Amino acid sequence: MTDVREVTTSAYSHLLGCELTRLDADQAEVRLAMRPELRNRAGKLHGGAIFSLVDIAMGLACSSAHGFDRHSVTVECKINYMRAIDAGCVECLAKVIHYGSRTLVVEAEVRQQDALVARAQGTFMLV
Repeated sequence: MTDVREVTTSAYSHLLGCELTRLDADQAEVRLAMRPELRNRAGKLHGGAIFSLVDIAMGLACSSAHGFDRHSVTVECKINYMRAIDAGCVECLAKVIHYGSRTLVVEAEVRQQDALVARAQGTFMLV
């Protein structure tokens, strides 16, 4: 039997320190802990790290929808940032909201406990 980490972890997600915390049909939840190398010049969690967290969680949600034997790629993604993060962990919950014959549309929220950090929507294409 294949270890689930073999199909849910990429070298990039490992580099960032992303941790898959939940994987259900059509959704995934991924955690990212603040580390010094993820800070921007103002000392906050870099927006690019948050965006990467979102893209990773969305990709895993797509894979849970279409199966890990198929692949999908990000076509576009839009994100709104609501608050800066100084310390601790953030969690991203991504959910597939549309599964078409060629594309999937995914929504995601990044939260730190009850506080909304960012919200995103992306389109993924089956390849």
